[in-house]
Amino acid sequence: MADPLASEFVFSLGNPGSENGLKQEVEAMRLGWRSGYQRRGFVTFKVDAPFSLESLDVQLACSRRLCLSLGKSATREEAIERLEVASVIHHARYFERKMQGLPCEARPQVGEIIGTVVELGSAEFWSGIHRHTPFLSPDPAGDSGILMPVDSPSRAWLKLEEAVRFFGLEFTPADIVVELGCAPGGVVLALLRRGVSVIGVDPAKMADVVVSSAIDNRDGAAGREPWFFHCRKPAALVSKRDLGHGVTWFMSDMNQSPDVVLRECARFCKMAPEIRGVLITLKLTDIMQIADKARWFESLAGMGFTHMRLQQLAVHHKEFSLLATKS
Repeated sequence: MADPLASEFVFSLGNPGSENGLKQEVEAMRLGWRSGYQRRGFVTFKVDAPFSLESLDVQLACSRRLCLSLGKSATREEAIERLEVASVIHHARYFERKMQGLPCEARPQVGEIIGTVVELGSAEFWSGIHRHTPFLSPDPAGDSGILMPVDSPSRAWLKLEEAVRFFGLEFTPADIVVELGCAPGGVVLALLRRGVSVIGVDPAKMADVVVSSAIDNRDGAAGREPWFFHCRKPAALVSKRDLGHGVTWFMSDMNQSPDVVLRECARFCKMAPEIRGVLITLKLTDIMQIADKARWFESLAGMGFTHMRLQQLAVHHKEFSLLATKS
């Protein structure tokens, strides 16, 4: 009798247009997977020895969801029947030029088997399963469906909120974030509303919605939380005196190459040794730059970080969230 938790095939759900980047990433990691059937946002891979749920513990930046494939069906009902081992069933579809997850109220627990039904056409439904683990999106197809508030000054709000949900990040009022490229204030707004104080680095003007929480200098922060301090300088001119004490997170949404952003990250980590986490939006000019992932991780390891994760989120185009923590 065939093992229901093993298959020669897996399928990946990701951002349409990132399929070649995904295959490049698989090749660079020397996984030995052979790509097969492909549609926008959907790629299958095959191996000689069957995959198991445990062998799916592979972190692919271009894949928002990696599933053990249980095959293709002509109807949704038939596809659901294949998922009898799953505790929770998610649904996804390619719709409006996006691999979209459909809302699901059930919140998966670590260790649970999650089933996914992917609709690629009126008579094409794929069934897959994965085991929920930490740092893995709890949402169908890794797509939270978060909507940006009308008063957010930029899409950076979405990038931060999507990353927080995907990775399961937690902040406390004791955290202080330094963010490079903060104008006009999307990330700052999201952090302030989470009760987190922010040092924003950018010579450009900030939106009024965040200026209302601004302080003139770090000395004026006592008893006022959360607060926002605008350091109106280019990142390269920021000094240790500008940062003060207590910075625990480094974030960046700068429109610079990954190498430039990582150099600035290293410099800020030296100026603020209490930094325990990094969350960077890497902006690639070519999706095939994903081949440099190992080098980016090596750079972060040299700064003392022990856990790294690179992930393309549902709200990204040619961007990736790079997460690094020291625990």
